[in-house]
Amino acid sequence: MEYTKNFDIRNGRNLTMLVDFYELTMGNGYLQSSIGNKTAYFDMFFRRVPDGGGYCIMAGVQQIIEYLSTLKFSQEDIEYLRSKHTFSDEFLDYLKNFEFCCDVWAVPEGNPVFPNEPLVTVKGPAIQAQFIETMILLTINHQTLIATKANRICRAAEGRPVMEFGSRRAQGYDGAIYGARAAVIGGCNSTACTIAEQMFGIPAVGTMAHSWIQLFPTEYEAFEAWSEVYPDNCVLLVDTYNVLKSGLPNAIKIFNEVLLPKGYRPKGIRIDSGDITYLTKKCREILDEAGFDYVDIIISNSLDEFIIRDVLSQGAQVDALGVGERLITAKSEPVFGGVYKLAAVEDDFGNIIPKIKISENEEKITNPGFKKIYRIFDKVENKAIADLITLHDEVINENEPIEIFDPIYTWKKKRIKDYYIKELMVKIFDNGKLVYESPDVMDIKRIVEEETEKMWPEVLRFENPHNYYIDLSKDLWDLKQELLNKYSNNYEE
Repeated sequence: MEYTKNFDIRNGRNLTMLVDFYELTMGNGYLQSSIGNKTAYFDMFFRRVPDGGGYCIMAGVQQIIEYLSTLKFSQEDIEYLRSKHTFSDEFLDYLKNFEFCCDVWAVPEGNPVFPNEPLVTVKGPAIQAQFIETMILLTINHQTLIATKANRICRAAEGRPVMEFGSRRAQGYDGAIYGARAAVIGGCNSTACTIAEQMFGIPAVGTMAHSWIQLFPTEYEAFEAWSEVYPDNCVLLVDTYNVLKSGLPNAIKIFNEVLLPKGYRPKGIRIDSGDITYLTKKCREILDEAGFDYVDIIISNSLDEFIIRDVLSQGAQVDALGVGERLITAKSEPVFGGVYKLAAVEDDFGNIIPKIKISENEEKITNPGFKKIYRIFDKVENKAIADLITLHDEVINENEPIEIFDPIYTWKKKRIKDYYIKELMVKIFDNGKLVYESPDVMDIKRIVEEETEKMWPEVLRFENPHNYYIDLSKDLWDLKQELLNKYSNNYEE
């Protein structure tokens, strides 16, 4: 079971105040303007897949749950805010007695997700729904980014185990810890981050650094000492001095002179530098000739999906990989551009009034209203065809054909038969009460494997992927056009 306290790892401090200051100033303004309790609907979504990819992997819902379950302003928080001389006493009293009462829906972790569809939807008093913006964004943005990068890396590894090695290069403590969680969700088998196993139950692994070898008089003696301490799981780092002239010959000596006579089978060697393709080929050849064809070759050293793909295509002999900085920081594109936008409000009679954000940049125009997402699957191939964003009260009859169309190029239409649907979003909180139980990390990892298998390979490729369709229902499209026309006409006047 995952750690369920909403506290900063470093000092045990509650994270309620991890907000952008404008969420507090707006909250104060909402209360002073008598609209703080107006029911508002906000969507969190992203506009573009990082690295030019075709999909992302949803992650971070469990940490959103932990945050929302423990929202509470301490007296220290209240006194700090009072010292700013910005907030009314009424607002400070509201925060002092704060009780979270929103409804929250989210796409469960592990599902492939796509641009412009809601990943999280919040319904509740405007003052509360606005306040939680920053934590929803930073949590989902970070973990979805790392889970997506990890999934690309693990697919490049073509089934070989991938270990997450990035803690020391992460952007801070939480970047290391929650990055490790997201990396395993994305497909990694294990992590070097020990606290991540303690918190999330994901396997922590590790062997030796070059300093271990340098501390001994000779490389052979370093290997010998290691093999005596860890005879049943002996992996030797062979590139401290020279892989082929020193490291590998000494490793083979240890295998023959220390491990085998005691009845132990050597586990592997690790190469952390040099020409990976050339060295792994030569090491495999030498190991096989020495009778150690079962010894694994593990590589590390600033790997990512592109380097992994290249060295494997060149014939590198690799059994497992350790991936660090380029995974834990998503170095090639380290920002996930999720946004949090108002989609609707309720009037005094409970009617939902859709809201839209208009921009000269077409991609920044939002989809209005209270919405849900259907994923449409081909019954024969069991592959996802498209996602259909609809208004919340729309129902699809799976016994009838469905026609979808491109929301921009509307003449591009597709009539679908022999399909089944899955509603993607689930309710997480009902009136502030948790109504959802998150799977553990290893179960989420299996969800990723199952759900990406339902994507066409063309969607999953690294470069120039097939454009997966995210369409709007006819009712939602009509509503959007109505609002665009309404505000465009008002602007012209």
